[in-house]
Amino acid sequence: MKKNRNRGIIILSGLLVFIFVVAIFSMVQNNKYENDKEVKIISSLTEEQYKMEKGLKTKGLTIEDPKVVLNPYGNSPLTALVLFETENEVSPKVTIIGKDELTTFTHTFESSKKHQLPIYGLYADYQNEVVIEYEEEGKKVRKELQIKTEQLPENMVLPTSVTKEDAKLTNDLYFYTPSSVGYTCAYDVNGEVRWYLSNYAIWKIDRLENGHLLVSSERLINSPYYMTGLYEMDLLGKVYTEFSLEGGYHHDYYEMENGNLLVASDDFNNEDGTVEDYIVELDRETGRIVKRFDLKDILNMEDGKSENWTSYDWFHNNAVWYDKETNSITLSGRHQDAVINIDYESGKLNWILGDPTSWSEEYQKYFFKPVGDHFEWQWSQHAAMITPEGYVFLLDNGNNKSKIKEEYVSAENSYTRGVMYQIDTKNMTIEQVWEYGKERGSEFYSPYISDVDYLGENHYIIHSGGIVYVDGKNSNQPAGFSTDATLVSDTVELIDDEVVFELKLPTNTYRVEKMSLYHEKEEFSLGEASRLGGLGKTETSREKFNPFVLTKEIDDNYKSHNIEITKEIDRLVVKGQFLRKNEVSIVLYRNMNWKYYDVVISKKPYTALCVDLFTEEEDENGISITKYINSDYLVGKYSIYLEIDGTLYNTEEYVEF
Repeated sequence: MKKNRNRGIIILSGLLVFIFVVAIFSMVQNNKYENDKEVKIISSLTEEQYKMEKGLKTKGLTIEDPKVVLNPYGNSPLTALVLFETENEVSPKVTIIGKDELTTFTHTFESSKKHQLPIYGLYADYQNEVVIEYEEEGKKVRKELQIKTEQLPENMVLPTSVTKEDAKLTNDLYFYTPSSVGYTCAYDVNGEVRWYLSNYAIWKIDRLENGHLLVSSERLINSPYYMTGLYEMDLLGKVYTEFSLEGGYHHDYYEMENGNLLVASDDFNNEDGTVEDYIVELDRETGRIVKRFDLKDILNMEDGKSENWTSYDWFHNNAVWYDKETNSITLSGRHQDAVINIDYESGKLNWILGDPTSWSEEYQKYFFKPVGDHFEWQWSQHAAMITPEGYVFLLDNGNNKSKIKEEYVSAENSYTRGVMYQIDTKNMTIEQVWEYGKERGSEFYSPYISDVDYLGENHYIIHSGGIVYVDGKNSNQPAGFSTDATLVSDTVELIDDEVVFELKLPTNTYRVEKMSLYHEKEEFSLGEASRLGGLGKTETSREKFNPFVLTKEIDDNYKSHNIEITKEIDRLVVKGQFLRKNEVSIVLYRNMNWKYYDVVISKKPYTALCVDLFTEEEDENGISITKYINSDYLVGKYSIYLEIDGTLYNTEEYVEF
């Protein structure tokens, strides 16, 4: 009995010693932040603009001596904000004097006593003349302002040629988003830059019903070009709402009648590891996902393969369009040469537009039978939509023009076109009713990206944005596949089949939208931007509860990987260069708990490469890799470690969420 009691005392004593050691170790660990430094914090666009707005006040300012703030948000250099007050409510009219009638802009603002007037459409490196006019107590007031702007950036892309029919044009601008180099910008009918964003925004650019723009965020969520989400902003560059999505955003979106957004997104956690086959509906008020469409549940991934098909990017959706008349969604699968239409409520397949060759028997009933003369299928298409007349309108890139490799048409003999089809879903027939571009031949051939826009009946834009020449010959590959390629972007506006405007750029551009500079519903207001949605939880590969872990100080091996660690508003960002053979994990430590996040070292062959700036660069030191750890479900301070090939390095930095 005494022997057992002694054994119990020994065990209890040992346990108390262990608890004491663990407690002391824990105290040391919890106090280690005092010796570590906080990781570098990168301010977000919304955080920076909140600081900038503190100086945008109207109090005490008059029309005689207004405050003029050029580029008030630091990201839209050809804009300004004019601030002043009046004793009575007045409606100021602003005129931005252009170099001719078609490049002069006017806008009348809502009646108010406090005036914050956004000025858009300034020329770069120019003494711009802006006139403000209004009537107050029967007296006409006129104020002329001179606003001097800076030069355009050296890498701004300028047109190589512009042709136009002035009598048939309006003073709307042509808004472009980049693909290879350049800026999200707008050209007037003379080809002069009248607006651009200095922060990088890609994919679609369009106006919402409230007059604001909707553009991609500038932050990557995954390689090569998946962005964290979307900004609702005005032309001043002021963000009103940032929408973040767990699967990010790429290519296209559609604003529904209720204000919700259908967004081309991804499910990065799906078992098949696929991308660009996922659509979500985003609640505009909350940022929550209220509907999801997984194309793997609708189509066979192995069917209809084009030359660019891969197991992970099998569909490559590049368009989202909702049609109220049929309550359906139209999508564009570049890598299956297929435009598909699904029921909005059920997600079930309604029809497939494209060549049925190499599709399974079960899908043949969804294809149309061509009727009429001069019919051609589309290939590697973009920007599919349904017009008010019920036509399917799309950009037929024209890659290969066959599913059968032996029948492929070379790039030098191909062409890109805008094409319109009339479909009969009862009899499952299809007729080609309009096209433009075939007559242009290979000079208009764009193997990737590009766009069509419906401006009105018989009024369209056809944008061949990805023309590529290698050694003077048309290429069938996107710009990112060649280091010595010559690039061309060719945009054509047609009215009643007559070319009324054409602009060529020495680069590749993704999309074009023709829009007015000012919008009748747009209202500028100060205030903090809303941040809706979220990037979701970053799953750990493993977790350990262990107070005793051996770590190593930073050495030459660690330094050779060029590690850079920063924190953004909603995530930790770790960059470095690694070889494929390296085994790498980011480790966050807090309260004796170690969270391991594995880093995948790979270089995928991005066959579409719609935006070729975002590639994984590889040299003798390896591949440049970025790992994101989202702040969702992480609270408090964490010490940051990196495990490289089994060695756990102490970065001597911490991050606080």
